Amino acid sequence: MTVRLARPDDLPGFLALAAEVEHWFGPMVAEPGFHRAVRDGVDQGLATVVEDGEGLLGALLFGVGVGGEGPHHLHWLVVAGRARGTGVGRELVGDVLRRHVRGPATVEVVTFGADHPGAVASGARVFYERLGFTPAEAADPGPEGGSRQVYRLTVD
Repeated sequence: MTVRLARPDDLPGFLALAAEVEHWFGPMVAEPGFHRAVRDGVDQGLATVVEDGEGLLGALLFGVGVGGEGPHHLHWLVVAGRARGTGVGRELVGDVLRRHVRGPATVEVVTFGADHPGAVASGARVFYERLGFTPAEAADPGPEGGSRQVYRLTVD
């Protein structure tokens, strides 16, 4: 398993990962805005991937806060179904925190609300809590209409 900054030729891998989770997050694969977000993340050094010999195991798009101080944002994190529960997500988040966050700072992510069907099935809420994120305020519903919630991590 290798963690590295994403490259332009990783776009098909991002799209393959997006295809696995569109039922939870809404359309991405055919959305020009998603393609643009991936390209921008790659160009800015804010897209990270984990790969093995068979392709991408996970990917993350990060956003650095104004002036580099925060709040920073985990915009998009997906781990391939075949790799969930193997530490890929932890590696992605750990890499971007080491690479881009200097304390004191805050990192935010919007994930499923407690009542969203994907909250349990995806394991996202438990995943973020295990990394030290705490639930905060409600966020706007996702594109599919499901509830969302902000999770926040304080970095000293």
